[in-house]
Order: sequence, then C-alpha cells, then structure tokens
Amino acid sequence: MNQQAIVQIVDEVFAELFQTKQAVPLLQNEIPIGISARHIHLQQEHVEHLFGKGAQLTVQKMLSQPDQFAANETLIVVGPKGSIANVRVLGPARTLTQVEVSNTDAISLGVHPPIRESGNIADSASCTLVGPNGSLFLQEGVIIAQAHIHMSPIDAKNFHVSDGQYVAVKIHGIRPVTFDHVKVRVADRYRLEMHIDTDEGNAGFIKTGVTGTLLKEDLSDIPKSPSSTDTIEINEKIITENDLIGCEGQTIIVPQFARFTAFAMDTITNLKIGIQYRYEG
Repeated sequence: MNQQAIVQIVDEVFAELFQTKQAVPLLQNEIPIGISARHIHLQQEHVEHLFGKGAQLTVQKMLSQPDQFAANETLIVVGPKGSIANVRVLGPARTLTQVEVSNTDAISLGVHPPIRESGNIADSASCTLVGPNGSLFLQEGVIIAQAHIHMSPIDAKNFHVSDGQYVAVKIHGIRPVTFDHVKVRVADRYRLEMHIDTDEGNAGFIKTGVTGTLLKEDLSDIPKSPSSTDTIEINEKIITENDLIGCEGQTIIVPQFARFTAFAMDTITNLKIGIQYRYEG
C-alpha cells in the first residue's frame, strides 16, 4: 500500500471519529468549559489610534462564540510594576475598550483590577496599551472577568435558568473544584459554554473542552455588590489583611500609590471588596 493511500485512510478514520465525537450529546446539566486567557477588547477609535488610521482588526482564528475571533493584532499592556507583551486583541471592535487579565497577570503588572462582568469597567484598574502606531493610557478598563456561562434561550430553557441568574458549576477531575456565583448570560447569538480565566483553570487542572455540572446556588450567604455609598477610607501606604476587617461586600478608598500584601489581595477577592484610588495633586 503506497503512502498516499495510507494518508487517505488515516484522514477518513479521524474524520469519522470527529463526527462521532461531535454527535455525542452532553449529559444532563453538563456545561462545556472554556479557558479564557488574557486579552483585550478595543473600540474602533482605539484600534486606529494604536494600529494606524483606517486600521481594522483581522482574523487569526474564529472563537467558540459566533462571530467572535482572535485577531492577528497584539498589544503590550503596561502597568506600574511591569508589562506583558503580545496580548491578543479579540474582535470585532466593541463600544468600549477593556483589558481582561488573571490575578497572576495583575500582580505582574502591579495593578488591582476588580472582579467584574464584561462591560462593567467603572472605577476599574488603569494601564497603558502600546501598539505599533502609538500608546494609549486607560484611566479605567482593566478587570478580572467574573466566571460566567453563555447560553442560548433554548439552553436556558433546558437548564431551567434565566438571564442574570447565578449558579454553581462543579468540575470533576484529579482536583475537583466547584465554582460558585457563576452568572448566566442568555442571548440568541450565544453558544453554550462557561468561561473561566487561566488562574481558575490552573487551580483545578482544567483544560478547555472538559465539562462541569450545573447546580443551583444558594445566594443567602453571598454579600451584595458594593454600592457607591458603601465605602470605607483606608489611609495606609501598605495595606494588610488586618486593615480589611469589616470591609466585606464594600468598597475601600485608598491612596493613589497604596500597595497591598498578598494576603490582603486574597482577602479582597474572598470578601468581594471593591477598590477605589484617591488621586491627589
């Protein structure tokens, strides 16, 4: 048998296996998981500012959500402490510019982004974006994306959930982990998938394509989101976990150049504490 015939047979076998795999339905209450690495969304004005007048984002590869793509274009993200090169821009262009990082990335950059739903960037962290045509300082726009699930209306009906509802998702594996307070987002254009960041994926040895079991969540012990009136001023230059006692579910106002210990950052995440910086001068 010649080499060409062998290659053809192998291709046919793989094609059949792929079709079979695609045809297998998910088990009841199973959600496919996608790991979302650091990335940037740009408004068209900023695309042209960073890549040149008339520039458009170009497709490197399509993503799981319909019409969304990883662009060929990348940027450098710069913070007070460091920078990260080759951060992928996702397309198409959006109505606002947003940088999504993991907590590990945030530590490298020296920024303190809140955990937020995509699009909610008010009073979030700052950074500078550097592209081939110039740089752009963002006063706000850096967030750690809240874990969420994309669903179509049919999926939502099948799972007996609604848009904006919070659920828990349990993922089995060598290090089982349950994600609480996962927001359900429903739209006709969505394809069923839960999105977590790289830190969350690494914590549970999770890879894109595994599935988790959707569970209903008891929200009675979840603190309410901080409002503009729930603020506490802390005037320390170095903030420790002891300074955060009594701040659960509220927003702290700290000096512009305040720094947080590692334990303080863990406390902020666990107690869902918001951060606002007081700019002076």
